Amino acid sequence: MCFPRGLTGPGSVGDRAWAAAVVLGEDQPVDQSLRLGEASAPYVPGLLGLRIGNILEEAVRGLTVRPEALLVDATGSDHPRRAGLATHLGAVLELPTVGVTHRPLIGEGPWPADRPAATSPVRIGDDIVACWVRTRRDTRPVVVHPGWRVGLDDAIELIVELTPRRRTPEPLRLARNLARRARAGAARPDQDG
Repeated sequence: MCFPRGLTGPGSVGDRAWAAAVVLGEDQPVDQSLRLGEASAPYVPGLLGLRIGNILEEAVRGLTVRPEALLVDATGSDHPRRAGLATHLGAVLELPTVGVTHRPLIGEGPWPADRPAATSPVRIGDDIVACWVRTRRDTRPVVVHPGWRVGLDDAIELIVELTPRRRTPEPLRLARNLARRARAGAARPDQDG
């Protein structure tokens, strides 16, 4: 998911947005979907689904190959109501989901050791709601959130498996690149006159 360059603040209703979904099979993309849409609300922490949930849903429904699990750049149980966008999108699409973010929403916890697959819990109070996962040495870890119909251990295992070369899981990286290329193409002036 990406928005036009230069937006500041929480954004507005009607902001243009590009959403992409990529299905990976045997380490290669086997399907992709791209949607141009509009934000339904400004950004409010904890209410991301109101802003972009509908566009992400359209992108996933545009796939012709149904994924076994969905990775979402959003939270799951690291959320004030313990059900972030990763959980909601999975429920709506009836797909197991895992949230992957660069920082916790409200949970807290120390970073894991600097070795691939090292983890450390992210907690809200005494509850473990996500985990920091080190996908590569000498890089910032990602936060892995159990979403819809996926437990934390399975979510961590999936993310470690899908990050063999880079910090970000491959399906999310490919989808982000697809959305950004579409945004860049839309920003170019029409060459045909």
